[in-house]
Amino acid sequence: MNINMKNFAIWALILTMFAVMLTISQGSMENKTIENLTYSELIDRAEAGSISEITLDEAAGLATGKTSSGELFEANISRIQGDIGTKMEDADVAVEYAKVKRQSALMNAVWSFLPLVLIIGISIMFMRSMQGGGRGGAMNFGKSRAKLLTEANGTRTFDDVAGVEAAKEDLKEVVEFLQDPTKFKRLGAKIPTGALLVGPPGTGKTLLARAVAGEAGVPFFTISGSDFVEMFVGVGASRVRDMFAEARKNSPCIIFIDEIDAVGRHRGVGTSGGHEEREQTLNQLLVEMDGFDGTEGIIIIAATNRPDVLDKALLRPGRFDRQIEVPNPDVQGREKILQVHMRGKPMAKDVEAHYIARGTPGFSGADLANLVNEAALLAARRNKLKISMREFDDARDKVLMGAERRTLAMTLEEKELTAYHEAGHAIVGLNMPGSMPIHKATIIPRGRALGMVQYLPERDQISQSRQEMISRMAMAMGGRAAEELKYGHDHVTSGASSDIEHVTRIATAMVTEWGLSDEVGPIAYKDTDQQSFMPGIGRGSSISPETAKLIETEIKRFVTDAHETAHKILKKKKKDWTALAEALLEYETLSGEEIKELLADGTTPKRPGDGSGPAAPTSSIPTTRKPKGSAIGGPAEA
Repeated sequence: MNINMKNFAIWALILTMFAVMLTISQGSMENKTIENLTYSELIDRAEAGSISEITLDEAAGLATGKTSSGELFEANISRIQGDIGTKMEDADVAVEYAKVKRQSALMNAVWSFLPLVLIIGISIMFMRSMQGGGRGGAMNFGKSRAKLLTEANGTRTFDDVAGVEAAKEDLKEVVEFLQDPTKFKRLGAKIPTGALLVGPPGTGKTLLARAVAGEAGVPFFTISGSDFVEMFVGVGASRVRDMFAEARKNSPCIIFIDEIDAVGRHRGVGTSGGHEEREQTLNQLLVEMDGFDGTEGIIIIAATNRPDVLDKALLRPGRFDRQIEVPNPDVQGREKILQVHMRGKPMAKDVEAHYIARGTPGFSGADLANLVNEAALLAARRNKLKISMREFDDARDKVLMGAERRTLAMTLEEKELTAYHEAGHAIVGLNMPGSMPIHKATIIPRGRALGMVQYLPERDQISQSRQEMISRMAMAMGGRAAEELKYGHDHVTSGASSDIEHVTRIATAMVTEWGLSDEVGPIAYKDTDQQSFMPGIGRGSSISPETAKLIETEIKRFVTDAHETAHKILKKKKKDWTALAEALLEYETLSGEEIKELLADGTTPKRPGDGSGPAAPTSSIPTTRKPKGSAIGGPAEA
């Protein structure tokens, strides 16, 4: 029964009970207005002519009627001898005889107990609703809420999981054990009782667990860690016991607990009833995991993105003794994931998964799935039959920075300032050693930014050199330097606030974390309890005033040097900077190849005009998602 039928049934019962109560109350009110007469009084009033009509019910022994003044009366005639009807007729009273009503005792009993039945029924339905419906009713409150996924829910295999090859290799022996446990038993080997999948959100931990069950062809029970915890102490432990009892009936099988940190946090924190219930549930889970010796064919797989908060007893050998990292995929993994999500979708010939994967460092599997879906939605809105590279490029920009805000009212002065600001970023980036290639420059507002320059990394960067960091800081200060050179010191805007924050963050990390300051040396001064470092300030800070002053001086030096470097480059390349700004004002968006052509021979891009604004970059330019720090934002809205 779905939720709409439940609500309808509840309201129907309420209205029925209200109608029954109203009928009973009206009947009781009417009974109070009827006058009871004795037989003698009835005869006297009839002879006196004060009774206008009477109805005789000889079967019930009751006479009812109405007086001349309109008042109702009744009289008991069950023990009266003689023909009372004749006497009434002699007294000129209109006499009627009631029809015999035959009502069984069963119907009388039904009408008597109907209000009570309605009240009990409504109470039970409300109790079941508060306790989670049919699965969590009053009699099943302590039952497991684990769902058994079957082939009807769609079987997953390792072919449906890409980008996590190392994790799949670790789980293959679990599949082999479930398929043929005798191979391990005859050598005395024991399969790990539990496997903990650790990784950021969206990397495919749940899908990987389902693929293990699909490869092994065994039942798959899935439950969330929050389903164990209730406000009533002892309920979670009861659900754990019931879940393992069901698993033993379906052995061999896999139990998957998603977000296990909801129930597996460190014990001994807090004294409230909620913590007591969670700790009892965790204790029962630990006992159940110790309760089987590996011969029952039950494998527990759990997932979390916060392994640091889990209780140590969960991670010891014999329980979750194997931790499997499921990180964000590398470029090869992203290409395979894209190919999985592109299955069954019509793709244009210019779409190459390798180019898209190259430009999406830091993307998880869920991010890539969303990217492909957004590209398909854009192609459908544009009435295309196939998804092209342009849709992927626009979808990436939309996912990262939001939809284009072409309706934003900007004056010509604001557009010009944005163009020179973004051109400053691009020219400085092109003339700094170790900088990434430019993918696109645009002055179309997206999100809070009024423009942006995107850089295309040639590979996934695990670490960065001092030269690359200095180049990034100079690129970020290019916008501020451009405003100062173009409009003067007094007309500089607040648009470079995010750039300055970005540069300060890099400089602070270089000095306090990465040991890249010659004056401070390779010493880490960051306070681990702080969200961000502030020299000489913070809980538990043991930095001397002299050291704090030195750190501040070094951070300022890095930022100032980046600003001065940007100034020198823009003064030296003023012609290129001006030409690029004017081209951005005309075309709004320029690809990396178009910028190179413009600066090489001064030719502006030739585009087939369709009246819809500037075209997207050509398919020869790989579409990208900016990695962290790979895009320099333009002026932001105040």
